[in-house]
Amino acid sequence: MTRAALLVLADGRFPAGGHAHSGGAEAAVKAGRITGATSLEDFCRGRLQTAGLVAASLAAAAVLGADVRELDAAADARSPSPALRGAARRLGRQLLRAGRATWPCGELDAVARDFPKGAHQPVVLGLVARAAGLGADEAAYCAAYESVSGPATATVRLLSLDPFEATAVLARLAPELDRVVDRAVAAANRCAAEDTVDALPAASAPLLEIGAEAHAAWPVRLFAS
Repeated sequence: MTRAALLVLADGRFPAGGHAHSGGAEAAVKAGRITGATSLEDFCRGRLQTAGLVAASLAAAAVLGADVRELDAAADARSPSPALRGAARRLGRQLLRAGRATWPCGELDAVARDFPKGAHQPVVLGLVARAAGLGADEAAYCAAYESVSGPATATVRLLSLDPFEATAVLARLAPELDRVVDRAVAAANRCAAEDTVDALPAASAPLLEIGAEAHAAWPVRLFAS
């Protein structure tokens, strides 16, 4: 395997189901917290430093061989919202399906057998990255980038935002994304050295959790979450 596998895994066209989820952007748009490129950048920055950091650390820890059940339980504990936990498991199930078809291996087959309702997406992401021959930092980059690219893409559809502006937001966040990945990988290394998932970050984003619960109750919505 080569690092080109990273391009496949991080490609928005990889059939992992992420296109159907807004990462909280739909609820934030309705609440008036995202109205254009500037507020989108603020939203993405907050998401990167909370949900993005947690997801990146879980993915990196999975690559480094942390126990899958312990990681999945840690992901559960870091997601107070039942709606977000459900979305993460659905995304994990879809990602696992795509990963098994692309990089078949016994470990992914075992996860599919042991988690019939799906494991949390960041945990699956780390396992799929390892199956693709990628390292902890590369898995963390995928997770961190997904945490901001999803809301940016969704906002283009929700507000008819100029896609050039949305892409510029992602480019401006790149240095922060690098720093988040460094923190996530350092935490994953501590998790491996200390043999405890308690070493992983548990950054919270209450508005994302509250927004997810409200969003799940809408009778009509564009995105699944």
